[in-house]
Amino acid sequence: MSTIALVRKPGPRLDEGIVDHIERVPVNLPLALRQWEGYVEALHDAGWRTHEVPPADDCPDAVFVEDSVVMFRNVAVSTRPGALPRRGEIAGTRQVVEELGCSVNAIKEPGTLDGGDILKVGDTVYVGQGGRTNPQGIAQLRAILTPLGARVVTVPVTKVLHLKTAVTALPDGTVIGFPDFVDNPAIFERFLPVPEEHGTAVLCLSDSHLLMSASAPRTAALLEGLGYTVTTVEITEFEKLEGCVTCLSVRLRHLAD
Repeated sequence: MSTIALVRKPGPRLDEGIVDHIERVPVNLPLALRQWEGYVEALHDAGWRTHEVPPADDCPDAVFVEDSVVMFRNVAVSTRPGALPRRGEIAGTRQVVEELGCSVNAIKEPGTLDGGDILKVGDTVYVGQGGRTNPQGIAQLRAILTPLGARVVTVPVTKVLHLKTAVTALPDGTVIGFPDFVDNPAIFERFLPVPEEHGTAVLCLSDSHLLMSASAPRTAALLEGLGYTVTTVEITEFEKLEGCVTCLSVRLRHLAD
């Protein structure tokens, strides 16, 4: 298993990022940069090696690099974001995954798909269908991944920006989420509600180590009570733009490290 993470530094227009489901408040760019550096440091401390994707400074949301590519094993799928201003983010990420030796596919018009709408649990790939990902994008992803052994499951997303705004998964496959954000928790084989909206997002650093936002201390305590080691990072400036710990990186776990 490789421990490679793609990241992209916040650009100068971060404060202009798209906000759909929460009230817009000003973003402190110097603080955001320090928080991003702390996030990258947490990855390094956990043994992950980061590759910085070339900047896309004309795209305010480019720091949310997870939206630009979907990984399944060593296969990369370049996305086609549902928000037109974000489509300039794709080329830089594609360049990096190609350099790393990934097989690369792409979502094409009229399909749209954001990486934040993808939740992988084993060989099951849950895809959120909502404001940013459409049925044509899901159909294309299913056609790419099914021959590789994936089971692609469509999940309705109507209450939040992306599927992974509502739910993520623990290393044992349990899906966790804030109930008010989840359209239909019965879709998931095992669902554990968490008590805070910022507690929905966990990044699995290993089978026993989680990274999550410092904005959800009760959820961190809940997960520690389940036996996990939890590292928290301050990401308040990215949460102002509906971001979370998962969307700030792309984890490549199936490459030659």
